[in-house]
Formats: sequence, C-alpha cells, structure tokens
Amino acid sequence: MAEFLTDIKTLRERARVEIDKGPVTAAYGADLPRVIQVLNEALATEIVCVLRYKRHYYTATGIHAEPVAAEFLEHATEEQEHADLLAERIVQLGGSPDFNPDTLSTRTHTEYDASPDLLDMIKEDLVAERVAIASYTEIVQWLGDRDTTTRRIFEHLLSQEEEHADDLRSLLERLPAELKK
Repeated sequence: MAEFLTDIKTLRERARVEIDKGPVTAAYGADLPRVIQVLNEALATEIVCVLRYKRHYYTATGIHAEPVAAEFLEHATEEQEHADLLAERIVQLGGSPDFNPDTLSTRTHTEYDASPDLLDMIKEDLVAERVAIASYTEIVQWLGDRDTTTRRIFEHLLSQEEEHADDLRSLLERLPAELKK
C-alpha cells in the first residue's frame, strides 16, 4: 500500500501559495485546458439537445403526439440540467462556459433536427442520444482517475442519456405499425 502522498504541513503551504487556483490543486492530473474544451463541447451538445427536444415538443402533432411530446419536454428539462452541471464545472475549473450561438453547431457532438414527422423526431432524438452515450463513454474512459469529479459528472449524464435512449426506443416500439412505414 502506498504511503500518504504529502505531509499536512506541505499541503497547507501549497494551499496558501496557490489559493487563486480554487479547487485545482497539484493533485489534479488531467490536461486542464483540454478538459475545459471537452466540457464546452459537451455543453454545446446539451444545449443543442435542449433546442431539438423543445422544437419537437412544440411541433409534435397527430393522435399519438401527446405522450411523445410529454417525453420530449421531460428530456429537454433534463438536458438543460446537464448543461447547467457542465457550465458549473467549467467555472470551477477556472474556465469560461461557451454559450456562443454562432459556434454552437460546430462544437456539438449531436445535430439539430427540424423533422415535421413524429416518427422521424423520435428516431433523430434516439440517434442523438446514442451519439451522446458514445461520446460520454469515451470521455469517462479518457478522464479515468485524472479528474474524478468531472468523470462523475459525465457518468451521471451518461446514465440519464441511456435512460433517454431507452425511453425513445420504447416509444418507437409502442407506435402503431402504420406510423412506422
């Protein structure tokens, strides 16, 4: 078993000398600028997801639209919570959350969708969730134990994105066959 890394006196001295770094200490093992960049890309992804789900919520029509639209709204709310978590973490790490709408589409991992058809909306949302799941899985693996706080945030997001994908797959399965043609 490894010895405790640093004596308490040294930890206290470092804390005072580097007080302006906030929560980022010498023990932080990740590439900080790259982590902030990845967080901003994920933030863009979540914002685009909010926008896509909101559009789908407001434009879903047809006899089967009500329960599907309710699911879209629930997902939009959760995606907004994800964006908030990511923005908070960026600030904690000394970065600046990038909400610039001019560059949102170039930073996002998912795509915006303006499908008018309910079935296409569900499919496009499911594709986006699958992209987020793949991206966040890679990010979790990349972070490893170098930034456990950020990794845990992505693990939380990943868990909810998997729930969203399962919800959407379930919606697809429950739609009548004539809508799937």
